[in-house]
Amino acid sequence: MSGLLNAFGDLLNTATIASIVAGASALMFATMGETISEKAGVINLSVDGSMMLAALAGFVVAIETETVWYGFVAAAIVGSGVALIVALGSIRLSLNQVAVGFVLFALCTELSRFLGSSYVGEVAVGVPAWGIPGLKSIPLIGPVLFDHNIVVYLSYLTVIATYLFMYRTRRGLELQGIGERPEAAHSRGIPVNRLRYLYTALGGALIGIGGAAYSLDVKLGWSDRPTRNLGWIVLAIVIFGGWHPLRAAFGVILFGTLQAYAINLVNEFPSVSQVLPSIPFPAMIAVLVIVNWKALLKWLDRYPFLRAVLRSDPPGAIGTRFEVS
Repeated sequence: MSGLLNAFGDLLNTATIASIVAGASALMFATMGETISEKAGVINLSVDGSMMLAALAGFVVAIETETVWYGFVAAAIVGSGVALIVALGSIRLSLNQVAVGFVLFALCTELSRFLGSSYVGEVAVGVPAWGIPGLKSIPLIGPVLFDHNIVVYLSYLTVIATYLFMYRTRRGLELQGIGERPEAAHSRGIPVNRLRYLYTALGGALIGIGGAAYSLDVKLGWSDRPTRNLGWIVLAIVIFGGWHPLRAAFGVILFGTLQAYAINLVNEFPSVSQVLPSIPFPAMIAVLVIVNWKALLKWLDRYPFLRAVLRSDPPGAIGTRFEVS
C-alpha cells in the first residue's frame, strides 16, 4: 500500500505534471483530428498505422532536410493522404469504412516497419524548447503549462480552436449537421460529401502531426513501431470524450496520468516492471466500458446535466454513406 501511495505522491510533483502535459501533445493532435473526422460521419480506423507512418515520414524528412518543421509538414501530408483513402473508399467506392480503415492500419504499420528499418538509431533535429517569458515564472502554473516548446502550445490551441469552431461558428454547425443528419444538411444546400472529404483530410493531417510530434518531440528518434497502440487509444478517447473536444482532451490527460503512475509504480515494484507499463491500456478500456454501461446510462437519464457532462451519443450518421438522390 505504501508503494502505491508513494507512486501517487510522485504524480503531484510539478515536474511530473509538466511532463504529462508535454507528453500529451501527440495524442492531443491525433484525438482532435479523429474527433473532427467522426463528427463529419467518417470513422478513420487507420489511426494507429497512420500515426506510425506519419511519424516515420516526419522523422525522415527532418533528418534529410535538417529542418524539423518540414518533418511536420510531411507528416501532415501523409496523415491526410491516408485519411482521404478512407473517405474515397466510403464515399466514391461504397466500401465499408471500418474495413478500409483496418486494412490501411495494417498496411501503414508494415510500411513504417519496412521503410524505417534503416533509420533505427538515427538522430534528427528536435523541436527547440521555448519557455514563454513571464508566463513560465508564474508559481505552479508556469512550469506546468508555459515552459515547453511551440508544439505543446499548438496542441493547446488546437483543442481550443476545435471546440470554438465546432460549437461557435456556422461552419462548425455544418460539420455537425453532415455527421448527424446529412439528408437535412443536403436539403439546406450544404455539400455533404465535399465537406466530408475536407474534414476527413483535415482530421488526417492532425493525426499525422500527432505522429510527428511523437517521433520529433515526445520521444525523439525512431524504433520499431514507436507509436504502436496509441492510435487505438485515440479511438477509445474519442468515444470516452463523447465526441466533444474538451472532454476528449481530458481523456488524453487522464491517459497520460495513468502512464506516469505506471512508470512510478515500476520504481516501487521492480519485480513486475514488465507488466506495469501496460496498465494504462486496459485501464482506459475499463473506463470506456463503465462510461457505456447501460445501468449507468439509465441512471444518467434522470439527471440531464450529468449526462451532458459525462456522456454524449455518437453522431447519428457516423460510418454511413450519403448518396445524393
